[in-house]
Amino acid sequence: LHTMIRVRDLDAALAFFKLLGLQELRRRDVEAGRFTLVFLATEAGAPEVELTYNWGVEQYEMGTAYGHIALGVADAYAACEKIKAAGGNVTREAGPVKGGTTVIAFVTDPDGYKI
Repeated sequence: LHTMIRVRDLDAALAFFKLLGLQELRRRDVEAGRFTLVFLATEAGAPEVELTYNWGVEQYEMGTAYGHIALGVADAYAACEKIKAAGGNVTREAGPVKGGTTVIAFVTDPDGYKI
């Protein structure tokens, strides 16, 4: 249904994922639980990323089992330039995967998750 990650700064996380072409589909504030859920995707019906913002939580520990979230973009080279221009962090420049031809890149979101 979706991939969920917890974020420290909802606005920064939303800005980052919008650079990758995702748009906010829906949002739910749960006052009793003190959290906000925001669901993003390239379009309705596409795989979603859920951002969970727990109000007042300023830091999370990243688990060692986490790998990355893979998102397809039309042009990985252009996406990397867009992210760098916005102050984002590209940890592997766009280029062919080792031993193949598929172009990949790695960036980190404002919370340090590999995307």
